[in-house]
Amino acid sequence: MAEFTMELNDDQKQVRDWIHGFAADVIRPAAAEWDEREETPWPVIQEAAKVGIYSLDFYAQQFFDPTGLGVPMAMEELFWGDAGIALSIVGTGLAAIGVLANGTEEQIGTWIPQMYGTPDDVKVAAFCSSEPDAGSDVGAMRTRAVYDQAADEWVLNGTKTWATNGGIANVHIVVAVVDPGLGTKGHASFIVPPGTPGLSQGQKFKKHGIRASHTAEVVLEDVRVPGSCLLGGKEKLDERLARAREKAKAGGERVKNAAMATFEASRPAVGAMAVGTARAAYEVALDYAKTRTQFGRPIIDNQGVAFQLADMRTQIDAARLLVWRASWMAVAGRPFTAAEGSMSKLYASEVAKKVTAQAVQILGGNGFTREYPVERMHRDAAIYTIFEGTSEIQRLVIARTLSGMPIR
Repeated sequence: MAEFTMELNDDQKQVRDWIHGFAADVIRPAAAEWDEREETPWPVIQEAAKVGIYSLDFYAQQFFDPTGLGVPMAMEELFWGDAGIALSIVGTGLAAIGVLANGTEEQIGTWIPQMYGTPDDVKVAAFCSSEPDAGSDVGAMRTRAVYDQAADEWVLNGTKTWATNGGIANVHIVVAVVDPGLGTKGHASFIVPPGTPGLSQGQKFKKHGIRASHTAEVVLEDVRVPGSCLLGGKEKLDERLARAREKAKAGGERVKNAAMATFEASRPAVGAMAVGTARAAYEVALDYAKTRTQFGRPIIDNQGVAFQLADMRTQIDAARLLVWRASWMAVAGRPFTAAEGSMSKLYASEVAKKVTAQAVQILGGNGFTREYPVERMHRDAAIYTIFEGTSEIQRLVIARTLSGMPIR
């Protein structure tokens, strides 16, 4: 287990600078165009694939960094470049992680390469969990998967929403209910191969921010997938369901808390994304304040502006430290006894919204136009308090963890 340190090692600094260079040279120059087009930035994803950033190997290396700082460092730099394009680059990772965490060796070897494609023919994947009536309340999921034993196939029906890359993905990972009586423990994940009949794209959302990232509904109508497409296999699923039924009899609340702990570990990465966006807006505002003159002097010479910038930098650094702490705890196997994962995501996402709004204010009228990037950054930052659990859900998780009470 790596000891916690406040200093990146030489290898980490080299990776950070490499990602930062890609974000500065490739992502940022393309950001405004793809935000306006509201389309998947395929050329940028292809460039990321050519240099090795858009690949399973890259994310695996960061994920297995023994300090825990590989993933948050990478996320911060990519999202410093642009949140919409960065989400298009990292979105496939959500589906890949689902297969890595739950799939068999054969499933991992077969499907993950098809999620990424090749640098000359890039593909994307989609992780489909949320539904129109089941966002924060995952227990309200309605998509069903029924096993057809005679054909050794699973039949999926339902509608997923807010799916990054939904409908345009080469491979979809779909979470569905196999045993409604077990709540979230009655869920299972399925691989839907490319070209499977019955899967279609529903509404494509026109979003307030992260507009370069494709977000859409995924409709499943009698979608049949082979039994081999159940992540982990049926034997493992049957064993898990049997254990869940026994635990549910002993006390349903323990089953629920175990499910919540799974989500808790993934939230620092979203916090790192928020830190990247906040840092980008702060840097633009700082440079602007140094060069913009009013009444014969730079506006940073006024306490009203200078103090805002001081607060912005302080909050960004505090958010990063919370993210790093939670990331280190996760890799070190330290339990989140105070919901540290949710703390990091909550604080970083709220800081991103606040800092980007202050950046717009410092730039004044210019900050309200699309000629300056803080306008886009402010729109992008709104998503961080919503996805991967809203700020209200984070506060609920933290409060329940601290009190041990079923706060509602």
